[in-house]
Amino acid sequence: MISPELEAKILRLHAAEKWKLGTIAAQLGVHHSTVRRVLSQAGLPEGQSTLRPSLVDPFIPLIKDTLLKYPTLRASRLYQMVKERGYSGGPDHFRSIVSRFRPRPPAEAYLRLRTLPGEQGQVDWGHFGKLRIGKGERALSAFVMVLSASRMLFLRFFLGQAQSSFLAGHQHAFDFFGGVPRVLLYDNLKSVVLERQGDLCRFHPTLLSFAAHYRYEPRPVAVYRGNEKGRVERAIQYIRHAFFAARTFVDLADLNAQADAFCQGLSAERRCPEDRTRTVKQAFEEERPRLLSLPQTPFPVDERQEVHVGKTPYVRFDRNDYSIPHTLVQRTLYVLASQETVRVLYGTELVATHPRSYDTGQQIEDPEHIKDLVERKRSAREHRGQNRLLATIPAAKELLAQLAQRGQNLGSATAALLRLLDHHGSAPMQAAVAEALRRGAAHPRAVQQLLKEQQEQHPLVPMLPVHLPDDPRVQNLSVVPHSLAGYDTLTQELDADDYDSLF
Repeated sequence: MISPELEAKILRLHAAEKWKLGTIAAQLGVHHSTVRRVLSQAGLPEGQSTLRPSLVDPFIPLIKDTLLKYPTLRASRLYQMVKERGYSGGPDHFRSIVSRFRPRPPAEAYLRLRTLPGEQGQVDWGHFGKLRIGKGERALSAFVMVLSASRMLFLRFFLGQAQSSFLAGHQHAFDFFGGVPRVLLYDNLKSVVLERQGDLCRFHPTLLSFAAHYRYEPRPVAVYRGNEKGRVERAIQYIRHAFFAARTFVDLADLNAQADAFCQGLSAERRCPEDRTRTVKQAFEEERPRLLSLPQTPFPVDERQEVHVGKTPYVRFDRNDYSIPHTLVQRTLYVLASQETVRVLYGTELVATHPRSYDTGQQIEDPEHIKDLVERKRSAREHRGQNRLLATIPAAKELLAQLAQRGQNLGSATAALLRLLDHHGSAPMQAAVAEALRRGAAHPRAVQQLLKEQQEQHPLVPMLPVHLPDDPRVQNLSVVPHSLAGYDTLTQELDADDYDSLF
């Protein structure tokens, strides 16, 4: 559209200054079709376009007849047909010519649908980009429900469009409205319709159970008939411009708090499209008593998933690991996840509860689970050390028993005795432990002092520290020593009879 001042200028230049159509368009910076339209509306002859003969003129009857029989025939095929008949023009210009003669379906008129208060609501998802949480990104989706009569809307954001989020959005909306519409219109979502052939629909069984619990009728709209739920479509566009555009928020909880304030404030105070004399909030107050009452107990909407636990005490759910008691490894458990918490069940027994994380690759742990596992591992290490000590030094059993009677720490005592064993060997250790028990000094320090005395009495005996490799198969190996007295005979002189006895 151009201003009235520009139209008057075009008419003056053409009538008074006798400028041509192309000159007016070039000097005023407008398209020549705009100048022609202004002159034509004024009834001036220059505005009546005179078409030059075109190369395609002889072929127009063929184009019209062919398109009448085959309305969807491509312009490229028509171009080959007219080219075979002598057309010498290019394909690009020919496409624009075909578009002028292609028959178009008549524009469809729609009736404005009016519904009774409390009769109908419309539901849909809206996509609002991505939300970064920690190291990962999540799809940010808006669940929107609109009451068709009053246009009262409910808005709640979720990270994704899972079935559990879809049903949780319904519950939040019903609580917000204080009731349930008798009919809810849906698009053909996988959360609603699993399969559709014409008018025959196979509903999602969970949605059917949910609808039966709240006593409403789920009704999907016809395929490619988005106008049947135009109220929620317009509501999503309204949310994009009136609420989400240029909005800042800290996290998902902050965004939903702002969405609640928007639904109760700005959105509720706008004029009702059905009655411009009232606000949406006023129309909703009239509609609220017509809604179906809520049931006494809510429908369980937690996401349920079967998980198999490996060797580590964690279950994997939604890109993160959650700790469980270490006694449940190598078992099949069940995860029940709401928007806020993750619960782990073994059969019907609740074994773990964690706050839900929407990050990626995180380990969410209960300190008690880790503490129990550490205690078990420490106890196992102590038992392995004691087994090795007792297998090598049998006299150490009585020493540890006396330490236990006095309330001493057996773990540290075992570790100290094992260090002495690695340093001095089994024979000196056995003698030192036996001597300590005989003297009534059952303690690792007494054993260490006796070993030191042995070293001073026999300085020629080499005492080389033994450094075992860091391999549990070697560290836990028990070696029982044998007497070396038999080898002393090899150093003595033998007579002839002795040689004869050897051979």
